[in-house]
Amino acid sequence: MENILEVNDLHVSFKTHRGEVKAVRGVNLTLKKGEALAIVGESGSGKSVTTKAIMGLLPKPAGRVKSGEVLFNERDLTKLSDKQMQKLRGSEISMIFQDPMTSLNPTMTIGKQIMEGIRRHQNLSKADAKKRAIELLELVGIPNPEERVKQYPHQFSGGMRQRVVIAIALACNPKVLIADEPTTALDVTIQAQILDLMKDLQKKTNTSIVLITHDLGVVANMAQRVAVMYGGKVIETGTVDEIFYEPKHPYTWGLLSSMPRVDSKNSELLAIPGTPPDLSNPPKGCPFAARCPHAMKVCTEFMPDYSDVSDTHKTACWLQDERSPKVEPPETIQVGGDR
Repeated sequence: MENILEVNDLHVSFKTHRGEVKAVRGVNLTLKKGEALAIVGESGSGKSVTTKAIMGLLPKPAGRVKSGEVLFNERDLTKLSDKQMQKLRGSEISMIFQDPMTSLNPTMTIGKQIMEGIRRHQNLSKADAKKRAIELLELVGIPNPEERVKQYPHQFSGGMRQRVVIAIALACNPKVLIADEPTTALDVTIQAQILDLMKDLQKKTNTSIVLITHDLGVVANMAQRVAVMYGGKVIETGTVDEIFYEPKHPYTWGLLSSMPRVDSKNSELLAIPGTPPDLSNPPKGCPFAARCPHAMKVCTEFMPDYSDVSDTHKTACWLQDERSPKVEPPETIQVGGDR
C-alpha cells in the first residue's frame, strides 16, 4: 500500500529555563492509506510532540522543528506557513484531543462548533452545513441529532462529548486522523464504545489513523501496526502480532510485562525500574540503557542502528547484533502464543 504520511529523521526541541530539551530525536514513521498506526510509550517519550509537529501545533516560540521532514502526499509540512497549515488542518489532517471538555467551546452550541470547520473548508451555506452537522452526529451515534445540534457541551455526557469531538474531526472528510489518547478520560464501557466507533468509521471512510496511547489493550483492539517510542526515539516498529508476540527490544518486553493478564495467577503487576532519561541532557547511546537489565557497555556509548527482524519489523537494540549474547524475553510475555 502507498504511504500517505512519512516522518523522516524528525528532530523537535523546546527552549526552557533549563536549556534546550530535545524532545524528539530522529523519529522515522510511515502511515499507509486506510491503516491504523499506534504510537506507544511512557509519558515523556515524545509521542504527542511528534504528532503536534505533524499538525504544526508546537507551542511557539518555545517549540520548533530543528530538522527532518513530514511528508503528507509527498508535500513537506514543515516547510508550510501557518496560513497554509490552517487550510490543511481539519480538511486534510484532523486531530482528536485527549480531553473533550477542553476541546469544545462551552459558550457555543454543538451544531455551531461542527459547522465552523465545514463552512471554512467546504464553503457550504449555513443550511447545508447544519444538515451536514446533523448527519455527522448521527454517524457518531448521538441520538436525536436534530435536537442535540442545538445544545451546549455541558448538556452532554463525557462519552457523548468525545463523540462530538470525533464528529468535528471527521467533518471535512480528512485523509489522516490523529487521535491523542482519545479514551483516557472515559470509563471502561465508554472507552470500548468509542474504540468500536472509530474502527467502524475507519472502515466506512477509509481514513488513515495515528493513535497515541499508553494502553496496550487499545493497541490490540485498534491498530494494524505499532511504533514503540522511548526517550524521543522510535526503538521498535512492527505489526501488532510482531510487537505483541515477537518483541525484540527490552523496553517493549517491559511494557508487555506490565500489562494485566487475565490468565495469570500472579496479581502483582511488574514495573520497569528507574525513570525516563532527561532530554535536556540526553544519553549518548541507547536511551533505555540506564534502565535495561541486559545493557552492555556499547549500549551506553553508541545508539544502535535499526535491525530488520522481518520486512515489517525493525528494532534499534544492540542485542540484535550477532556479536551480542543471546537473551530470551521474560516469561511474562506470551511469545508465539495464540491471539
